[in-house]
Amino acid sequence: MIKRYPNGTPYQQKLALDQTIKFKSKTANENVIYGNRGMSLEEEINLSNKYYLETNVAVIHKKPLPIQIVNVDYPKRSAAVIKEAYFKQASTTDYNGVYRGRYIDFEAKETRNRASFPLSNFHDHQIKHMKACIRQGGICFALVKFVAHQEIYLLPATVLFTYWDRRFSERKSIPYTTIQEQGFLIDYQINPRLPYLQAVDLLIENLNSVN
Repeated sequence: MIKRYPNGTPYQQKLALDQTIKFKSKTANENVIYGNRGMSLEEEINLSNKYYLETNVAVIHKKPLPIQIVNVDYPKRSAAVIKEAYFKQASTTDYNGVYRGRYIDFEAKETRNRASFPLSNFHDHQIKHMKACIRQGGICFALVKFVAHQEIYLLPATVLFTYWDRRFSERKSIPYTTIQEQGFLIDYQINPRLPYLQAVDLLIENLNSVN
């Protein structure tokens, strides 16, 4: 005998619907816990930097966002409350630090474009900063994530400069194929999640061979 609710709806149909909902919820949770899907490039880099610091491989940090504080309230001596503040224009890049005795400075960018990386993702003050660092012997690059391809490349700053300096006379983006050919593909792993310093090693080798 089929059990029914007072309105005549079969009880088993309701049970099946609940099971379907529970299954979908479980699948979504598994993606968050095990797959870490949707993690931003910044989060991936920060986790990797934490691993590099804890294992004494490198000291690399994200630079704090510059803020102009305008109004502060002091409700009591032991506490201060910021009432008004503004974001200032950043003057440098996202990350810097020391690795293998070399100064490291880089920018992290993402794009959903499949065929190219728009130069509009960068700003003139960032390019000027990287050029100044390179003149002092620093290692500069950009970590570029193609979301559509789920690929991350280390793009040497010199390649970026070439396209940046020609952006008004030629194209305003860097072709995906160019980044494939002249960049270094970074494969995900467990620890660190984004082993980008392996690509930095290759970049340093290339620079040493040229010099």
